[in-house]
Amino acid sequence: MQLDLILQFLRKLRHNNNRAWFEKHKQQYLDAKHVFEDFLEAFHKELLQFDESLAALNPRKQAFRIYRDVRFSRDKRPYKENMGAAFSRNGKMDQEAGYYIHLEPGNCFVAGGLYMPDAVNLARVRQEIDYNGEMLMRILSNKSFKKYFKSLDEIDRLKTTPKGYPSDHPYIELLRNKSFVVSHAFSNEEVVRYGFVKKAARVCEAMKPFNDFLNTAIDAQ
Repeated sequence: MQLDLILQFLRKLRHNNNRAWFEKHKQQYLDAKHVFEDFLEAFHKELLQFDESLAALNPRKQAFRIYRDVRFSRDKRPYKENMGAAFSRNGKMDQEAGYYIHLEPGNCFVAGGLYMPDAVNLARVRQEIDYNGEMLMRILSNKSFKKYFKSLDEIDRLKTTPKGYPSDHPYIELLRNKSFVVSHAFSNEEVVRYGFVKKAARVCEAMKPFNDFLNTAIDAQ
């Protein structure tokens, strides 16, 4: 699988992020896109080895579009300089936990969890932590999990105490999160090396109990 074609194209795009260049090199983009979709198909097969909830997904449709929405952005570059895809029970991690893969020269990673949940789902996750925080702590300290993730990514966190919880709550540091995300980085060399698809899937497998905890919280009524 020629993942190096993806990184090569994205390097060129980084220095030529304009419509004229892109249209002139459209076939290179389509070739890279095809390679990425082939990879996603193989990746999906690996994910199904441990997560059957993804069985209904079409892996070739899980990639995000390369075209940026610049209508309300100061950054007017028309194209994303990465290729990414998400897999979750109902699609692309919209208000549910799942797996995300990101290919970008110098910034390749696998991530997962729940990013920017709405107020209702955030409240549900915090309630689950309040009730079953010990279970989440066991997941986060599990040897298989720690092999790939040190802790939750420190993004989107409250500096104060979330409303309704005491400042001395035993899981206050978890409760301060507004997103619940973990990630594991790969070098460019690892990505283009044979067997990367299995390595990426093993990271996701270690992440699955974390995703299950979050989805159990979201499913609670």
